[in-house]
Amino acid sequence: MKKNIESREDVFFLVNTFYSKVRNDKLLGPIFNRIITDWETHMELLTDFWETNLFFERKYFGNPLHTHVEVDKKCSHTLNELHFGTWLNLWFQTLEEHFEGEVAEIAKNRARAMGTFIHLNIFNARKKDQNISQ
Repeated sequence: MKKNIESREDVFFLVNTFYSKVRNDKLLGPIFNRIITDWETHMELLTDFWETNLFFERKYFGNPLHTHVEVDKKCSHTLNELHFGTWLNLWFQTLEEHFEGEVAEIAKNRARAMGTFIHLNIFNARKKDQNISQ
């Protein structure tokens, strides 16, 4: 039965269920499982991130753009639209399986916007790195 996203517990369930799929995905799993060494702490951080984005309560204070630029570097600058599309499809799938309502729609829209923003900025960071090394 689908429900509305109403609490931190709902957000944690969403994040945990989603990242279980990511960790098992043939494309994304090897990247995430190599880079993230403490999943329990990471789940709390991601719950803070999404709780901040969905409920507008300032609980997350990190820099996801910088983090993803660094992940791209660790992956030899190979992250591309397929990675972001796969991530987004798994996010939508998880939401549609378990949740409904306005906050679930906000979660979809925020993920789409963030994925696009991060993807574009990874390529800008690559250009800057290339200009520095030349």
